[in-house]
Amino acid sequence: MQLLKTEIKNKVLLSMINILDRERQSIIEANKKDLDAFDIDDQALYDRLIVNNQKVDGMIKAVKEVMNQEDPVGQEISNESLDNGLKIINKTAPFGTIMIIYESRPDVTIEASVLAFKANNKILLKGGKEAKNSNLALEKCWHEALEENGLAKDWIKLLHLKREETQEFLKNPTESIDLIVPRGGERLIKFVKDNANCAVLISGRGNNFLYVSENANWEKAKTIILNAKTDKISACNALDKVLINKNIDNYSEKLKELQELLNQHKVEIIVDEGISKKLSTIETVTDSNIWYEEFLAMKLLIGEVASINEAIEKINEFSGGHSASIISENEEEAINFMEGVDSAAVYQNASTRFTDGGQMGVGAELAISTDKLHHRGPLGLKQLVTNKYYVFGDGHVRV
Repeated sequence: MQLLKTEIKNKVLLSMINILDRERQSIIEANKKDLDAFDIDDQALYDRLIVNNQKVDGMIKAVKEVMNQEDPVGQEISNESLDNGLKIINKTAPFGTIMIIYESRPDVTIEASVLAFKANNKILLKGGKEAKNSNLALEKCWHEALEENGLAKDWIKLLHLKREETQEFLKNPTESIDLIVPRGGERLIKFVKDNANCAVLISGRGNNFLYVSENANWEKAKTIILNAKTDKISACNALDKVLINKNIDNYSEKLKELQELLNQHKVEIIVDEGISKKLSTIETVTDSNIWYEEFLAMKLLIGEVASINEAIEKINEFSGGHSASIISENEEEAINFMEGVDSAAVYQNASTRFTDGGQMGVGAELAISTDKLHHRGPLGLKQLVTNKYYVFGDGHVRV
């Protein structure tokens, strides 16, 4: 693969900024065709599909941020001179070709591409059919920016494949693919894992938990629960499950306060058997599989636990490994929780909605990885490279 100079990559991104601004109305009009054809019953997916002036501004901002970031390619990781005279340098290098498979969210067509391109990777985009017109308009912008700076259009390519064709492409790709990142729900992730024959980096699944300790500040707990649940239900960092320690002071009264607050904001509540004894009018869990479910809706499951260890065990058994939060004023307890919970991001006294590249200082992100290799959490520019060893000798042979 051709290694591009930072200067030419940044020129492409500057062109893209100008083109996105110039073409914003045509992008929004293309998106309207997608919105008009969409089944509004899936509110979370519909919310992700919308492109308006604010979304275009966000796309432009993402491109600017990446353009201004340091080029991650060719950065020296280590430099060693061995006793035998060999000089060994380890440097960052591009992956090669990255494929993104995603549902709805046309802004991924910008954010994923700008990150992959700045890291000198080619990118194959497989968006959902619900965003076809939006993605075609954005691909056209990318191709103009590339050609304007003397580069081939195939650096950034939208794949026009039906489901069966995608399945065949994953099994027998017509070009080399080094990494696949599926962004979407459980069905999409399983589809990719079952069919791909190269490395797959899992991202996007939430099912996030929050634990309210007996050492919690209750007012903080209510505020954080409400924000994490209602701020953006379509986000993978939204809250799905709350575990409350039954030993907190005024337990019954606090549960009723939380119920009233959530009712005011039209959040559907489901409870386990322990909570149902205090809130008998609410639907009780009948199928334990619901603990595995990511809701992506104004819906919250509240459960009762007797200890922090019970909370940690439940979170590690059922969560998606994305984000988990403890509400506690006890620092030692919070650290124990954060060390014990196996999630990409763990919080004390904060909303899970902060698991986001922009919010965590990473900048634009490709996805939130819940894998442990090669990186967990927001996949920003620095995470879209691998490494390569450069070994310099002078007639060296191994004996």
